[in-house]
Amino acid sequence: MATISTADFKNGLGLKINDKYYTIVEFQHVKPGKGGAFVRYKIRDLRSGRVIDQTCNAGTKFENVLLLTKEMQYLYNDGESFYFMDNETYDQVAVPADFIGEKSVWFKENDNAQLLYADTELLGVEPPMFIEAEITETDPGFKGDTVQGGTKPATIETGATLQVPMYLNQGERIKVDTRDGKFVSRV
Repeated sequence: MATISTADFKNGLGLKINDKYYTIVEFQHVKPGKGGAFVRYKIRDLRSGRVIDQTCNAGTKFENVLLLTKEMQYLYNDGESFYFMDNETYDQVAVPADFIGEKSVWFKENDNAQLLYADTELLGVEPPMFIEAEITETDPGFKGDTVQGGTKPATIETGATLQVPMYLNQGERIKVDTRDGKFVSRV
């Protein structure tokens, strides 16, 4: 494993500290008038997403980690695992459903997903930023319901439930932002 010093810090660089994987969010080299130089940095835990503030002496060594994001096609799930296919090698990867967690409602068959690896270990799976889906269940809309009106709950084909404008009906296709689970537009 390669080591780097604080002089090599860059935003987005991967680090391994105490068997945990982090990425550098921001850093600052500080040279006070009195005493030795030090580095203030913020790192994000790649498993939990938590951001931590740290300080260390300038020149401290860290273990460098190669972070790799692979785009893979989501194929299907069997209830226990989600299956993804590498678009270049056609290898299939099974990811446990509990590893994906709440993001599982944003995966549609044949959509591409981002799988984050640190060295060879899978750290995360991200759905596409936007998906197009059909509304499978919602209360009927009525003539006169406008964009400025309220919202109503709707279930889309992936099983996710979100708030949509009153004028949308069952069977219509919509665009959804998977980061916050909000309606973007009609398709």
